[in-house]
Parts: sequence; C-alpha cells; structure tokens
Amino acid sequence: MTKSTVDKKPSKEELNKLFEEFHKTGDPAIRDQLIEKNMYLCDILARKYVNRGIDFDDIYQVACIGLILAVDRFEPSKGYAFTSYATPTIMGEIKRHFRDKGWTIKVPRRIQEQSKKISNAKIHLSQVMGEAPTAKDIADFLDMSEEEVIEVMEASKVYTPGSLDISIESNDDGSELFLSDVIGDDDPTYDRIENLDFIKRELENLNEIERTIIIERFINRKTQIAIAQELGISQMTVSRIEKRVIKELQKSAIKNGTVEKKPKAKN
Repeated sequence: MTKSTVDKKPSKEELNKLFEEFHKTGDPAIRDQLIEKNMYLCDILARKYVNRGIDFDDIYQVACIGLILAVDRFEPSKGYAFTSYATPTIMGEIKRHFRDKGWTIKVPRRIQEQSKKISNAKIHLSQVMGEAPTAKDIADFLDMSEEEVIEVMEASKVYTPGSLDISIESNDDGSELFLSDVIGDDDPTYDRIENLDFIKRELENLNEIERTIIIERFINRKTQIAIAQELGISQMTVSRIEKRVIKELQKSAIKNGTVEKKPKAKN
C-alpha cells in the first residue's frame, strides 16, 4: 500500500454511520472507504518512529496493516471513538515490526523483550537514584539475576550497528580518535603464509629437474645460463621448462583460488 494524499479528518458521526453500515452489510467498498478516511492515522503514528533504523515507507506499510486490522475488528456499538481503538492497534503492529525486524543480528525473543524492560528500568532507576544504575541495581529491581541483565545488555548492542566514524576520545595533539582508527587490519603475513604453503605443495609435484630450476631461478636468483651449466643442459631447455612450469603453477593457483583470474583485455 502506498502513501497517498491524506484527506481531512472525518467526523465521528460520519465514521459511526459507515461502521454501522459495514457491520450490517460487510460491503468491501465501505471497508475501503473506512480505511481511506483513516489513513491520516498511519502517517501520524509512523512519523513517531522515523530515524530508528527502519525506513519510513516500511513503517508506514506496517501502520496500514494495523489500520486494516482495526477497521475489521472495531465494534461501533461499544460506544468509544474509532481513533481510540485504532491508535493502540497500529502502534502495536509498528512495535512488533521493530521487535522482529529492527535488530541487526537476530536474537531470541526473550532477549528482545527483556531488553525493553531493562531500558525502562534504567530510566526509572536513574531518576530515583540520581545516578546511572549498576547491573546489580537493575537485576534487583526486575527480580532477575545479574548475569541475565548483563547478557541482555550486551545482546542489545546489536540492535543498531555502531558507526566507524564515532569519536572515541581526543589524541594528545588535540585531534579526534575515531573507532575506525583502532580497528585492526588483516595481517599481510597471512597471504604470505598461504602463498608459501601453496608453493611448497606444488614443488612436491614437480620432477627433480623442474624443481631445481624453479628453486635456483626464483629463490637463489641464479641465471638460466648458470643453471644450465649445473644441470648439463642447454639454456634454451632451462627457459622452456621454466615457462612451462610457471604456466602450470598459474593455472593451479587460479583453480585453487590463490590468485584471481585476470580479465581479458578489450580490443
């Protein structure tokens, strides 16, 4: 359902008349009218939850679902206004959506529910005590164990991911220190270890002459002429073997994911 231009708020008498007719006839056209005339509620209530990690359009859609449920369940014979009934219904759907979809990492429903209780307890105890409550204070207030409180508080940190641009503290020179500055990078020696392991395995698959040529050329840095003299073969033979082995090593490296295949150059 897409958000359209919101009509002016309908009168209570107008709504009651439509609801009475809808309950008598079950006419879907009247149902559509009731939904359209109360769409303004979805817009008002959805805007209360903007900038909380979920797009407004998604929240608005959920609010519309709540409105539809309210229209279908409302009983005008009870005597109260439709808005009084629809508002908590719509809010309930929005809160349920945040509870189920708003967490960056999916955590058990128990943790989600307790997180809200602990958050409310922290606000209440802060006002009563005049300072931030400890985990033990919260645990005693909610009749929970301190371990449970700590577990929920830690799990609650995944509700919204922290920005890498958040300022942690100031450096000695007065410049700010950001979270991204203290996050470690991948150790470059990991790639070196993987490459050496690959080379070791591949060398074991070569015959003695092939292995000698590769080791002498690329580890001991000898010339092809020097290697040819040591092995008693021609320099051309050393060159041919070297090129063939290197080509085979490249194919094996690509096959095993050690290196990525280079794209062909465009003409």
